[in-house]
Amino acid sequence: MNAPHTALHGQDTTITRSLYVAFELGDKSWKLSLGDGVRAPSRCTVATGDTAAVFTAIAKAKVRCHLAAHAPVRSCYEAGRDGFWLHRCLEEHQITNLVVDSASIEVNRRRRGAKTDRLDSDKLQSMLMRYYAGERRVWAVARIPTPEQEVDRRVHRELDRLRQERTAHSNRIRSLLVLHNLRVERIGGRAWSHWWAQNAARLLPALRAEIEREFERLSLAASADQDD
Repeated sequence: MNAPHTALHGQDTTITRSLYVAFELGDKSWKLSLGDGVRAPSRCTVATGDTAAVFTAIAKAKVRCHLAAHAPVRSCYEAGRDGFWLHRCLEEHQITNLVVDSASIEVNRRRRGAKTDRLDSDKLQSMLMRYYAGERRVWAVARIPTPEQEVDRRVHRELDRLRQERTAHSNRIRSLLVLHNLRVERIGGRAWSHWWAQNAARLLPALRAEIEREFERLSLAASADQDD
């Protein structure tokens, strides 16, 4: 009976050297769970993006847990809309942070019967302590890109969106024309300008104006694609 208790107590002793902080990042506020693994975690809510309030909460949690001011801090949050700026901010303040791949803990989320899409901060903090206790498979840690790599990713994604927009506008124009038994091989360029000049008058003014608006959007997307 005493052996398991002694082993667990020994494990707790190893984790009290650090403060464990989990973030639940919301649109209007962030929820934090902070603890040392021995006491029940404390919780606080700060305004979204208020890093000063985060560091104040960490300092107060260290006092509550009787940790030294320089005690290590380990934190985590789920990868999402906020990206990696918070990770970099925490690291700059000597906080060891993990950005967790949300998809890697979907099974765990369902098994725990969570009612929201994101794990709450208490569960994240519990998993964070388990991770540092040796359960490395509790989740997958996201690879942190450099700021330059993030920019490159956004450029590629923007190009993909522009190409999708071009296709959508072209298909829309073709659909509108087919409704009146008009067909064109290519939309854009001199051939299109010549074809449109010859056939636009066959359409009702409202439809003609709609097609011209679609073509303006198509031209804008094409121009942006070429610029990139």
